[in-house]
Amino acid sequence: MTANGWFQILLFFALVLVCAKPVGVYMARVFEREKTFLDVVFRPLERLIYKLTGVDETREMRWTEYAIAMLVFSLVTLVVTYAIERLQYFLPLNPQHLAGVPADLAWNTAVSFTTNTNWQAYTPETTMSYLTQMLTLAYHNFFSAAVGIALAVALVRGIARRESKTLGNFWVDTTRASLWVLLPACFVYALLLVSQGVVQNFRPYDQAKLIQPMTVTTTGADGKATTQTVTTQNIAQGPVASQEAIKMLGTNGGGFFNANSAHPFENPTPFSNLLEMFSIFVIPGGLTVMLGRMTKSPAHGWAVFAAMGALFFAGVLVAYYAEAQPNPLMHTAALHVDQHTTAAQPGGNMEGKEVRFGIANSALFATVTTDASCGAVNSMHDSYMPLGGLVPLVNIMLGEVIFGGVGAGLYGMLIFVVLAVFIAGLMVGRTPEYLGKKIESYDVKMAMLYTLIFPLSILGFSAVTLMMPNLGLSALANGGPHGLSEILYAFTSATGNNGSAFAGLSANTHWYNLSLGFAMLIGRFLMAIPVLAIAGNLARKKLVPPSPGTFPVHTPLFTILLIGTILIVGALTFFPALSLGPVLEHLLLHAGKAY
Repeated sequence: MTANGWFQILLFFALVLVCAKPVGVYMARVFEREKTFLDVVFRPLERLIYKLTGVDETREMRWTEYAIAMLVFSLVTLVVTYAIERLQYFLPLNPQHLAGVPADLAWNTAVSFTTNTNWQAYTPETTMSYLTQMLTLAYHNFFSAAVGIALAVALVRGIARRESKTLGNFWVDTTRASLWVLLPACFVYALLLVSQGVVQNFRPYDQAKLIQPMTVTTTGADGKATTQTVTTQNIAQGPVASQEAIKMLGTNGGGFFNANSAHPFENPTPFSNLLEMFSIFVIPGGLTVMLGRMTKSPAHGWAVFAAMGALFFAGVLVAYYAEAQPNPLMHTAALHVDQHTTAAQPGGNMEGKEVRFGIANSALFATVTTDASCGAVNSMHDSYMPLGGLVPLVNIMLGEVIFGGVGAGLYGMLIFVVLAVFIAGLMVGRTPEYLGKKIESYDVKMAMLYTLIFPLSILGFSAVTLMMPNLGLSALANGGPHGLSEILYAFTSATGNNGSAFAGLSANTHWYNLSLGFAMLIGRFLMAIPVLAIAGNLARKKLVPPSPGTFPVHTPLFTILLIGTILIVGALTFFPALSLGPVLEHLLLHAGKAY
């Protein structure tokens, strides 16, 4: 670890901290229907949208109506996405004449982008046409993010309102999230990316002649090896900057290229790298300020932000330290491989990392993208040291509440707030209260349902996969504890709607495409329904005045209790699996054995 590395990490977080308040205040004004500087542009367009779609913007919904609207909207867009993928060969903007996407892969991809997961079991530049990338995938990047923000806003309204049967209007919240928040930010952001060298065009792929021909050996389905000499390379391009902007701001993560944000056409410079990391956290950070403003308790919003910040620094410290250490199998007297940091070399574990980003920015990016449900990567998580790879895995297993995806991170964190307040109430022997609302058995049951669905999906699918060698294990590139980590990471990423991967797992098979698709649906929609149920129940309650037994939710003590609740729930749930995966791999690595 170096002082320069820590300076870059602190600079990144300082930018998030400075921007959290203005972004949060702006979003509170947007969703409370107060006047903003963009009203003159988007208010007429908003009225036109409601007129064309028949939406009554003054009519509010009960939590059940809100949930049904969210599910119907997601189902319709999923089906349309699947159809376009299957028919893309016959559609325009396909200069490479790419074939229709196979049925199981089309299902997996449609579910992935609908749920804001953006898991990619395919190579984008050789699978998806320009039309498919823009009309379906980039479209979902906007609206899956908008749905997440709408769900968070509905929960915050449930906390803030009293004796109300409604939570707002799903169609209005989704429209305003898209028009007032995501669209203008992406317009500016895409231009900044273009200024850094991110490509934006509709040209067919260029073909470059190699200076030195290469001999490539491939193995066909029949098991026979074929050797050929390659003299040219296709240079993929397309409308990248526009998709990259919403990919990061919407915490989607699905890249235009297979190399994702390690590709120089997606992330060419140190500034673009900083910008992409910042854009992952800026809206989730602002949502905590929005929480404080809409509930009339700004200090509570900052207490939640502090809990997220503390967990973030813990993760990046472990990841940076682990990756900055020499590999014990290479740093031996016999091999004479010097992995210490010097002026001439970065030191540590540089496998799977871009030289232009180095260890600090790779570890930081890996932490940020898995704190949020983003999944974009600028390095190969599968190549990290065992403890370095443990950090992204644990970040997702904690529920991605460390800032988290846009909207999803906040409502996931508020579930833990409910549990923390309930625990505090048990400690003092009084009915727990949260911002003037009594937390009763129904709220705790829904919160526990939320926390149980998550591990049941991850551990259940992982266990079934491990018991089917022909379906699950045949796709592994590694055995032993690292192979277990690859499977565990895949289902954790899918259920957590993250989308990153330990890419040693070849997941483009019938089993993984189908099972991961169902895991994504569970992680998005089965977990969103308890959230809305809690919101609806809280909205109906009366406010009760604070009493001597009320636990304040704006103090450092509350932040510590909240962090403890998150870590204890995560440890009790996943430590046995982690001990057989990355923890065991770390111990074996230092004993001189690798897989």
